[in-house]
Amino acid sequence: MGDEGARSRGGKELTFLEHLEELRWTLVRSSVAIVGGMVLAFIAKDIVFDRIVLAPRDPGFITYVLLCRLSDALGLGDSLCFKDLGFDLQNITMSGQFLTHLKVSFFAGLLLASPYVFYELWRFVAPGLTDKERSSARTGGIFASLLFLLGNAFGYFVMAPMSIQFLGGYRVSDAVQNSISLDSYISTVTSIPLWTGIMFQLPLVVVLLARLGLLGASLLREYRRHAIVGIMVIAAIITPPDITSQLLVSGPLIMLYEASIILASRVERKRSAEVDGADSIQGR
Repeated sequence: MGDEGARSRGGKELTFLEHLEELRWTLVRSSVAIVGGMVLAFIAKDIVFDRIVLAPRDPGFITYVLLCRLSDALGLGDSLCFKDLGFDLQNITMSGQFLTHLKVSFFAGLLLASPYVFYELWRFVAPGLTDKERSSARTGGIFASLLFLLGNAFGYFVMAPMSIQFLGGYRVSDAVQNSISLDSYISTVTSIPLWTGIMFQLPLVVVLLARLGLLGASLLREYRRHAIVGIMVIAAIITPPDITSQLLVSGPLIMLYEASIILASRVERKRSAEVDGADSIQGR
């Protein structure tokens, strides 16, 4: 990084130990923000649990209400309506609810503090970047954050409710009733939005790999059918046996894959133009 990488925000050159000290304070401020968010989430227990975490098990959850209205509008009767999710939640350990409260508060605090944490990390690394790198990193960070939030919303409002109603109501026999542990439910509700948020980073990953010449649009097109079949299989597993629910789950994921192909094509054209331009300059 040369001289650029040895400068602080004020333009002053820093020693290795001074860099470590700046990193330490960056981590300290980030940790304080996370703890502050955790405390707020712990205090606001009713909002965090009743209105957010436990909301997808309520038949009155907005996703189920909208599906029921959609079912009526399409003339499907109540085939997409969910009145009973078919399971009860239970706590089976003495400290289970308290530990669950702490765990959920921590993740909520991490989510609340994430914008500030990203800002602190950006303040630490930005002085070591060139203007072009800084602009690219800022743009990439904005798109990564937006895609992650969209993935979280898709996971929470679509994937998680569909998974909960399917897995919670699934029975191998009428003789076996579902009593789901609180920890199992919490893990499902929190992990699905996290993984869908990561899954929504696919376009950015494809752009990066395409710029490195490791992945091309032709390869993505070649495996398009395999990807669509895989997505439809997943959608069929976690949704009721009707095409509307399957399209609600699979549609955005397929669109994400198609967007990745378009972005990879653009990167390839740009790289090709840059190579042609460099060759023309060398040929003069």
